[in-house]
Amino acid sequence: MRSAIYLGKENVEVREVPTPVCGDNDILVKNIRSSICGTDVAVYLNGPGTGHKVNVDGEFGHETVSRVAAVGKNITDVKVGDRVYPYPLNAKNDRKRAGTLGGFSEYILMPNAKLDHSYYLVDDSISDKTASLIEPFTVGGRAAKKANPQKGEKAVVFGCGTIGIAAAIMLKYLGVEQVMICDKSVFRLNIAKDLGFEICNISESFLDKSKALFGEGYSINGPTSDIDIWIDAAGAESILDDFIEYGKVDSRFVMVAVNNTERRINFLPLTYASKAIIGSGGYRPDDVTDVMNIMKSGRWDIEKIITDEYMIDDINNAIRKAADSESAFNVIVKFEK
Repeated sequence: MRSAIYLGKENVEVREVPTPVCGDNDILVKNIRSSICGTDVAVYLNGPGTGHKVNVDGEFGHETVSRVAAVGKNITDVKVGDRVYPYPLNAKNDRKRAGTLGGFSEYILMPNAKLDHSYYLVDDSISDKTASLIEPFTVGGRAAKKANPQKGEKAVVFGCGTIGIAAAIMLKYLGVEQVMICDKSVFRLNIAKDLGFEICNISESFLDKSKALFGEGYSINGPTSDIDIWIDAAGAESILDDFIEYGKVDSRFVMVAVNNTERRINFLPLTYASKAIIGSGGYRPDDVTDVMNIMKSGRWDIEKIITDEYMIDDINNAIRKAADSESAFNVIVKFEK
């Protein structure tokens, strides 16, 4: 089979390697389409140790939709030809492999496979392209759910990438009345606008724009924007600073961006205003169910965020394209024309 092997900074080679053999309790799946994650871009551009635990001379990729190619004799709940979403945390029975599942390889072997644990069946109403986004949508969706959104509330999402869009869609799905997405990429913001979201270019005045949209709320520092939920899918230092300074009473801040910067926080403004800072990492099985229900609903044209497709043999250019937020949104690789 063909497998994209990570060789270090800006160096991935597609090689012919042995196709895994399916055992009695295993499932072998053939990847249809795989999405490029921001962590794949990070480790490609910056070298080992800067994204998921991608090892030199190892396969990688984890956002994928696949078709069952072989089934062990003891597996009874799936058949050859079924489309599945390999659940990265459990597909290899090794959570350290969640980021190196083999989404950029032609086949993935799932040992001791279990339905709704190692893999999930994908409904026929969900296209291959959309299904390749299930994994990042569970990450963004989880962040939205961690905010405990209530019907009629108002929210802002910083970061107009796949995770940010997923969070925004989940918020609306759960009943949030108004959602604004903030970013500096005009290209991506225009796509978010086409999906029905309010947008804010961060070169503009966020406070003025958000007050005009959401109305006025109250913070311990005086009048502010009436925003209940802040979701950070960008990771800029200023976002948390602004929440502490301007977040209204009882508002919640959810951090889903990958950011290991140490911060000093004055907790008094949070305490006096009863505000919350919440971390959100990864996903849970219920997130898969919610995301698939969103995709089946057809309420949002999720494929709009997929701007580019590359064949697996051209994966170096695919990852470089994914890094260009001014001309690309989500980039996926495919294994057959």
